[in-house]
Amino acid sequence: MYKIVVAKELAPKIKWFEVYAPQVAEKAQTGQFLMVVTHEKSERIPLTIAGYDREKGTVAFAFNEVGRTTKELGLLKEGDYIWNITGPLGNPSEIKYFGKVLCVAAGVMIAPMRLQIEALRNAGNTIVAVIGARIKKLLFFKEEIKSLSHRFYTATDDGSEGYKGLDFLRELVASEKFDRCIVMGPVATLKKVSEITKPYRIPTIVTLMPPMVDGMGMCGVCRVTVGGEMKFGCVDGPEFDGHLVDYDELIKRQRMLLPEERLGSVLWEIGGCKCGGRKA
Repeated sequence: MYKIVVAKELAPKIKWFEVYAPQVAEKAQTGQFLMVVTHEKSERIPLTIAGYDREKGTVAFAFNEVGRTTKELGLLKEGDYIWNITGPLGNPSEIKYFGKVLCVAAGVMIAPMRLQIEALRNAGNTIVAVIGARIKKLLFFKEEIKSLSHRFYTATDDGSEGYKGLDFLRELVASEKFDRCIVMGPVATLKKVSEITKPYRIPTIVTLMPPMVDGMGMCGVCRVTVGGEMKFGCVDGPEFDGHLVDYDELIKRQRMLLPEERLGSVLWEIGGCKCGGRKA
């Protein structure tokens, strides 16, 4: 059982939890992820590490309430307990001096990108940061990321804040030299940014979070095709060369699960939205 010591809403339906898990916090590194199980009858879900404090023994993550499991998780409050957290899992990010780094994050993945930007900035890199969302009210950590960056941009799908969409990146990468690009967000965002940077041969690293069951390479559910070879998102990733990922295959596999996910969410809501979280 892992106690939630901080629980807050970053944006509508996007939650931030800090959980007391000293053994996890001791080994956590930027870029890794956790497998979280809300209660003993809940499914396991992968969530990217968005912060850690070794002295306090806490690890942080953010999640979007989109399906039954994340909605159940979102019902928990400070003082409640999460049944199980496994981690840190996956390979940590390569953090070193690259030069000028373009960091692009969208949606809930803005949260772990803040941690990435902080680490890259501390390594001496020049950071150009872009955060995006569907609409203005879904943007968060604006001031925090702006303060960590040398230049900062926002973008929304509807143009309610900053640029409308990410097409402005075409002019940005054409007008100046970038030594690396880091992308976190929905698969559509990863694909678009990778297509923009590819003609300029900017090394582009994307974080893939395909469907997972165990998160340790045993089930094979998280398989993705990278450079024509089958890889596992959990043990080979979660970061991959964005120019080599077969995004169309990944999107197709994700869509196969949508009907069941939607049905499960609806049935859970009809059943009363009961959650297995516990107090001490």
